[in-house]
Order: sequence, then C-alpha cells, then structure tokens
Amino acid sequence: MIILTILFGSYRGVEVVAEILFSIALFMLFPECGVKRRWALVPFARVYFLGKCADREPEGKAVFAIDIIRAVFLLLFMYAEEHSFAYYLLGALSTAAITISIMYRIRIYSGICEVYQVSKLWVLLWFTLPFIPAAIWGYSKKYEPAWTVSEMEADNAARLSGNYVSTMDNGLTINLEERTSRKLFDKKYLLRDIHMVIPPGHMVLLLGGSGAGKTTLINAINGYEKAKASVVLNGSNVYKEYKDLQYDIGYVPQKDMMRDTDTVLRTLSDAALLRMPLAADRAERKKQVNEVLDLFGLEPVKNSLVGKLSGGQRKRLSISMEYIANPTLFILDEPDSGLDGVMARRLMVRLRRIADKGKIVIVITHTPDRVIDLFDDVIVLAKDAKLTGRLAFYGSIADAREFFGKEKMEDIVMSINRKEEGGEGRADEFVDKYVEVQNA
Repeated sequence: MIILTILFGSYRGVEVVAEILFSIALFMLFPECGVKRRWALVPFARVYFLGKCADREPEGKAVFAIDIIRAVFLLLFMYAEEHSFAYYLLGALSTAAITISIMYRIRIYSGICEVYQVSKLWVLLWFTLPFIPAAIWGYSKKYEPAWTVSEMEADNAARLSGNYVSTMDNGLTINLEERTSRKLFDKKYLLRDIHMVIPPGHMVLLLGGSGAGKTTLINAINGYEKAKASVVLNGSNVYKEYKDLQYDIGYVPQKDMMRDTDTVLRTLSDAALLRMPLAADRAERKKQVNEVLDLFGLEPVKNSLVGKLSGGQRKRLSISMEYIANPTLFILDEPDSGLDGVMARRLMVRLRRIADKGKIVIVITHTPDRVIDLFDDVIVLAKDAKLTGRLAFYGSIADAREFFGKEKMEDIVMSINRKEEGGEGRADEFVDKYVEVQNA
C-alpha cells in the first residue's frame, strides 16, 4: 500500500486502484468457484459472492449490508457540520461498522483458504492486499478449489427427477419445473420438480409441514402466481388461457370476504353475478343459487344475516361463493379450520359429493386423519435441505402409508418435518426415494 501511495499520490487513489485490481482478480477467481464473472464487477456484491465461494454466505450477506450502511454513514458524515454532535455520532457509527465488517471478512477469508486448502497465513494477505491472493489463485493452475458453489448446493439438496408427465386431455396435468423469487443477488427456489396428473372425480389431500410450499403450489396451479410450469386442465393451458378458464377454477382461501350485514341469499346472489359467466341469465343464476343452497345445507338460513351464522354455516357459505360458478377444479385452503370433528366431517362429506360429480377437489387441512377415508390421493410436500418445497409423494392413501411406513397422515408430516421443528428430519430421504419411484 505504501508503494501504491507513492505511485498514485493519495490514499484515495490507492483505494480506487486496489478496488480495480481486486475486481480484475476476482473476474478470474469466481468462475473457478462456480460464480458468474459479472459479479466481480459489481461494488458491494463482490464480498458477498466471495462469501459464497468460501461457504460463508451468512458472513457475506452481513458484510454486504454493513458496507452499504457504512457508505450511507460516510455520505452523511461529509455533509455534517464539523465538530457537531451528528459529526461525531456518524464518525463513531462508521468506525463501529468497519470493526464489525472486519470480523466478518476474517471469517470469509479464512473460509476461502479452506476451500483452496492452503495455510491460514494467507488470511493476512487477503486482509491487507486481497487482489494479490485473488490474482494468484485465479490465474495460477497450481491453486484449485476443493469444491464449487454448485457442488455445495448439490450436496445439500435432494436429487431432481427430471420426470415430466404426459399431458392428459382429461383431468389436471402439472409439470412444475420451478417457482422462484429473488433473494439478494441469488435466485431462491420456493418449489422445484413437481410433476403429476390428477384424474377427474378425485378428492386430493395436500399435505406438508409449515413452509413446505402448499399455498405456493396452490397459487401456481390456479394461475394466481405463475411458475415456470405447464398446468393443463382438461386439455386447456391454465397460464395461456387463463381468462377462458377463470370460471373452471374455484379457490377458497383461509379467510372469507363476506359482509356481515348481508343475508346468505344476497351474498350468494352477488357471488353468482360476479363469478358465473356473463352469458348466464337471471334464471340460470337463480337456479344455480338454489342448487348450491341445497348442496351445502344453507336453505334453512338463506334469509339470515351472515353475521348471525355459526362457524360451520359461515364456512359453508364461504365455500358456496366459490362453487357458485360450478368449477371443474375446486381448491380449498383449510376449509375446516376452527370446526369441531363432527362439523368438519359434514363439510368434507359435501366436498366428497362434489368430487363424485366428476370434479377435481384439492384440500389443505391440518387435521386430515379424521376425514382421511374421504380422500382418494395425497400430495406430500417437504422442505429439502435447501428449504425448497419438493414432492415427497403423490399417490393413493394406501400407497402413502406403505411408502412412509406410517399409518396416520399427521405422522407422515412429522417424518418429513425438520428436527428443529420437532420432526424426524427425513425430508430429503423421502424426496430421493420418490425420485427413484418416478424413474423406475
């Protein structure tokens, strides 16, 4: 640094030159570690991705955040009145940020030494003149990383099946490659590798622990949140023909959206006006309202106010509002929450009758064992080691019991839940096992 200061005349000039040299060196080092070259040229991002190379991603995130905060402090410091309270406070905060950043950087540099299997003495050079070891390791074939970012990620996640199912003319065909979101500079996988065909007339249980991606999968199926996927309902692509299929898909969320001051009949009549096709005339809407009132046992309370209904009646009305359009695919998120066993079973029996009419009914419930005899199949989602929602099983209830070696559905959930959640932590085991079944 002294030599650079003599050559360039100021410490600020040294910093600029050092940053440029560091970027050039990382431009060669990053590909060896499985990181794209372009991140070497992005300020603040460089150390984060170096943290990923070092298998120290949390430390990389911390340095990324601290460096941005420090830059803000320095900017404010430049405009603060000299010797004022703000001047000294910003100076102190900036110093604290530098100290914390140094601690995290030491861990990152130590980790990169482990990856390249060299002495920890290299940490001193990384800390003082990081562009030198980065250039040496990046350009010299003598130094090679023991593992790469992609290899670390592959080692920590269950295998992908790559097994796409054939699209069926009847029923629901799902080929979901991935559903992602952005997390800092990386792509976060919410769901991956989910492929299945659900025949007409089937009532399917969607099972999985908290955070396994059940609601995300539902939103991907009904087109509310598109994934990198093909979702085909009776030969029609849900994503490409969403407007035409909007009346064929019904979705009942956990929370209802009803006015307590309306009557049951008024609520359903309004729902019919909104959800039934525009071509339906008044007589058709009235007929459908009466049929739905009868199907869900709401005829005796049709003139009652929504706010006066019991919990079970309110649930049935909420479901009726979505079913009013007579959908082919009917999805319900915890329709029995808050209901006792008797009321929950009565509700599920009604959903079973809907499936028996040739509809596809998909249900999320946290108390499946009290109504499991009403379901044909079960979808089991599990979080793999990378916390991505994966398909651990899809098939009949009997096959699920044999596959997991559990009699109760709730015990199946416990087997795939992570140990820190009180489960057995066997999610990756069953995801891998199901991949083998799919590829057999």
